[in-house]
Amino acid sequence: MKKSYSSTFKAQVILELLKEDKTLAQLATKYEVHPTLLRDWKAIALKALPTAFDWRDSADVTQAAHDQQRQDLYAEIGRLTTQVTWLKKPSGQG
Repeated sequence: MKKSYSSTFKAQVILELLKEDKTLAQLATKYEVHPTLLRDWKAIALKALPTAFDWRDSADVTQAAHDQQRQDLYAEIGRLTTQVTWLKKPSGQG
């Protein structure tokens, strides 16, 4: 049966691996994980690291889109309010 590891466990092991206090073999023994698997986890972590802070850029884009949508909705509310007010005025033809 294949062992499954949590993301938290993987992150803990990778952080320790990146400290370079112990060798790959020592960490593999300590955590009972095959060294090749540790090497793969490290490669995945290093590959994903540059995009780890992209959330801020996407949050700025999302906020700008939200602000534009809100501005458009307020403009629509203004137009509709004006139309309703005009329609409620009594006509001079009676």
